[in-house]
Order: sequence, then structure tokens, then C-alpha cells
Amino acid sequence: MFKSKRVDVSATDTLIGEGSTFEGKIASDTSLRVEGRMIGDIECGGDVAIGEDGKATSNIDARNVVIAGVVHGNVLARGTLTLTGTGRLYGDASADSLVVAEGAVFQGMCKMEGKAAAKEAEKPQEQPSYAQQGGDYSSTAV
Repeated sequence: MFKSKRVDVSATDTLIGEGSTFEGKIASDTSLRVEGRMIGDIECGGDVAIGEDGKATSNIDARNVVIAGVVHGNVLARGTLTLTGTGRLYGDASADSLVVAEGAVFQGMCKMEGKAAAKEAEKPQEQPSYAQQGGDYSSTAV
């Protein structure tokens, strides 16, 4: 039903490679891929991908987030948060849309704020009916 979606490494602007450890905060306007170990927060204007061998102890704020490895921390995806079959997220998530593949692990709370939720919030409040306002139908002609 779901096809495995691999992230094109050549489209990645910043790469923390396998066998590497980065400690500190990363702020980037472009995409980031973690195949090694990341310790510190990630603020990314582009997409963030945590590869199958990647481990991040991070709070992640990005456009789209794909987790195939392990993340300990909270994730804010302004677009789509995807957990692949090998992905594990231990923390809270907030995203416009969420995709969780069979085999993924997610331990935390999730807040969905998709486009449908935004449209629902913009709808005007319903006005109470005549009966709800205390009106009496018994005196009206039928």
C-alpha cells in the first residue's frame, strides 16, 4: 500500500555522515540529512531526514521531517512528518500531516494542525436555534 520513499542524498545541502558526531545547534535555510549522530537542536527552513543509521537527540523544527533512524526529542514539521518502518520517535510531534509506516515506533503526543484544521477554525460559530434561545413553538400556527 505504501511504497518506501528514499530521500535523494544528492538533494541534501548539509550531511552529517555515518561515523560522525555533531554536538551543538544547527540553523539552516536548506535541507539537512543525519546519517551519524546529532546532539543539539535543529532549526531548518528546508527538510530534515534522519537516515536508518542516524541518531538525533534533538528538538527538530523543519518544513518536512522524515525519520528512518532514532530521534529523542520533540518534532515540529510545518508540512509532513514521516516515520518509516525503521523510524523511532521518542518525543512529542506537531505536524500538518503525519505518515506512520508499519513497524515504526512513536512514543509521545501528537498535535495535528493540518489545512483542514485551519479551515475548521475559520468557520463561523453556529447561531443557536429558536428553541435553544427559549422560543416557544406551541403558540405558532401550523
